[in-house]
Formats: sequence, C-alpha cells, structure tokens
Amino acid sequence: MLRGRSLLTIALLTVTAAGAACAGAAGSPPPRARAHILLPLDTVTVTGFVPRDATLDRLLAAHGLPPDLVLGTIAATRQVFDPRRLRAGQPYRLVRALDGSLRRFSYEIDGDRYLEIVGREAGGAPVLEPRIVPIEKETAVVSVRASIDRDHPSMSAALEEVGEDVPLAVDLSDILGGEVDFNNDLQVGDTIDVVFEKRLREGKPAGYGAVLAAELSNDRRIVRAFRFTGPDGKTGYYDDQGRSLRRFFLKSPLPFQPRITSRFSRGRMHPIFQVRRAHLGVDYGAPVGTPVKAVASGVVVSAGFNGEAGRMVHIRHTGGYESLYLHLSSFADGVHRGARVEQGQIIGRVGASGTATGPHLDFRLRRNGSYINPLMAYRSMPPGTPVEPSYRAAFFAERDRAQAKKVGSLVRADQ
Repeated sequence: MLRGRSLLTIALLTVTAAGAACAGAAGSPPPRARAHILLPLDTVTVTGFVPRDATLDRLLAAHGLPPDLVLGTIAATRQVFDPRRLRAGQPYRLVRALDGSLRRFSYEIDGDRYLEIVGREAGGAPVLEPRIVPIEKETAVVSVRASIDRDHPSMSAALEEVGEDVPLAVDLSDILGGEVDFNNDLQVGDTIDVVFEKRLREGKPAGYGAVLAAELSNDRRIVRAFRFTGPDGKTGYYDDQGRSLRRFFLKSPLPFQPRITSRFSRGRMHPIFQVRRAHLGVDYGAPVGTPVKAVASGVVVSAGFNGEAGRMVHIRHTGGYESLYLHLSSFADGVHRGARVEQGQIIGRVGASGTATGPHLDFRLRRNGSYINPLMAYRSMPPGTPVEPSYRAAFFAERDRAQAKKVGSLVRADQ
C-alpha cells in the first residue's frame, strides 16, 4: 500500500511540475485549477478476521494468490509457526500486487505476537521471509483498591467492580493462597490494595504483567505480599519482613480457589457403584478444559490412561511425596514419563475420563507410599526460603517503593 501511494504521489508531483514549466515558458499565468490524474495503485490490501473452519491455504487462495504461491507461503510459515493452529476470529492483513505476487501477510497469533510473511525479490527470484513479531505494548504500573461487600462477596467480583478482570484475581489467589482461603475467609468489609503491571496496546488494556505488591485487610489482620527479584535472578513473593509466601506445595492444582465436591475419606459411598469404599483424594468441581497445575516441582512417573482413573498424571517430588491428577481430558505438551515439571506448570486439563459422574479433578497425594489428606498436608507444609540476608537491604528498598504507590496512580513502568 505504501509503495502504491508513493508512486501516485511522485506521479502527481511530476505532472504538476511539468505543467508549471510549460506555463512559465509560454509566459502566461498559471491556470486557476489543475486536473489531478489518478493513477491505479499497484497493490491490493485486504484486512479481516479468520472465518470459522478456515485453513491458511484456503484463506490465501480466496484472496487471489495462485496455487504455487499458496504452497510456498505455507512452506515458509511452517518454518516459524504451525499453520494448523490458525484460529477463527483472529485478525489478518494481506497485501498482494496486481500480478498476484505476495507483498506481505500478517496474522495475529495471540495478544502478544503475530506472524508476518514478507515477499521480496532476491537475484531476480521471489523470496518469502517468515518471522514471528512481538506486538508492541506499553506497560503501566497501576494501583487499585477493591472492597468485599454483600454485592461483591468474592475477590473476582470486587476487582471487577473497580474495572479489573478475573486473571488479576487468579494471580492474587496464587500469591496469597498460602495465607488466605479465598472461598471461606473473606468477609464483608475486607479490602485489597494491589499494585500491578498493566499491558496497554494502543492505549487500551491488553492483559496483565506481574503483581508487584498486595495488601489484604482480612478480619482484623493484614496480609502483605511483595514481589522481589534478587541479584541471583530468582523471583518470589515475600511478606514485609522478607519471609517467603510460597510453600513447598501449592494449595490447589487448579487456578483460583476451586469448589470441593468430595473430600478425603476412608469410607465414602461411591456415587456410581453405590458401595462404601475409600476416596483417597479431594475432588474439585471445574469445567472441562480448566488447566491443571503441578503442585510442586518433580519428575513425571507416568502420564496415560489408567482404568477408572481415566487420563492421569503421576509426579514424584522430593521428601517422599507423590501427587496424582485423575480424570483429565488431555495432557499438556511435553508431559510424559521422565519429564521434569516445575511448580505451577500446566500438566493437563480437567475432564471426566475414566469412571466419573461429571467433569472434575480428583487430586491425590502420597508420602512414602501411603495416601494422605491433601488439605491437611498443605497446612503443615513449611514456607519457602526467605530472602537471603545479603539481599535484605535491596528487598526492603523495593518493598518501600511498592508501598509508596498510591491507590489510583498511573506511572510508566520505567519511571
């Protein structure tokens, strides 16, 4: 498009200059009005959204690219992006020349990056250059205060009331979940102050960055969290004295605080077989597809179909602990026997495989070969490593900067 407009501008300037020269040669005054000669553009630009059930080859062909160029574009795309992952509803832009050659094709993969294919000539032959380009965003540091009341009894509802979204509530649950049960501990009158990074794209919200600090006033107690990255590059969340808020195990393998539908029991009435039998885990009700996280770092013992348990992941941790995740609908990429996983890494998604009355996660925990109650075990887990003594001065300085942020302030992240 830019090239076409540049050619048009040059042509108009040339016609205008030539007319002025002729008028000057004849010694006559310039005409009152000039006739603009509109030259055709040499490119066609198409923008739109990927239709439902579209494939990249059909999308390109629909816009006039010849078959050999479609195949070439697909081959170039495969170097940086799997074309089978094209998603309906995502924006795209295609610029082609009138002779059918491709000048540029861009497709927004997600909110952070897009695919770009650029066509050019090299040595007289057409070349297609693929690349993944990060979407330019600004980062702002924002501080908000939300209140728990009768109309907004949950953290997510309270944050939505002040203009924020559920992902921020999920992040806060991950950070403060070791100190507060967000399902049962919140009360009317509680408040949460949070300082966080907000991503902006063309001035509009485009997701969240890191939570920098949080302060929860809950039933006459104050729970604080501060994000700190030490000189060794390790990042964690700590209270105002530098004690870690991260425990050896996550409180739950699901995002936010999930709904418990069945507890650990040695003699539960089985909902399908109608006999009393041990239920050696905790069932969390959640929609199909909800991501499931490893509660601690470890090595995958197995990941596959396992009878009544359905699709199951079994992970071995240090200290004689093992965690098991039953009835999954799918496994995450890279989760297989012998794979190393980190705490909080997504290992699969909630389903109803095996013997199940509906979608849920059956989460189990073993220590030294014996099943233990995950809810009780979590309460006895020791906290993580505190800030190193040599880093404490830097931590306190970072803590004080975060505390100085006022509610409602908005400053550039680099200030």
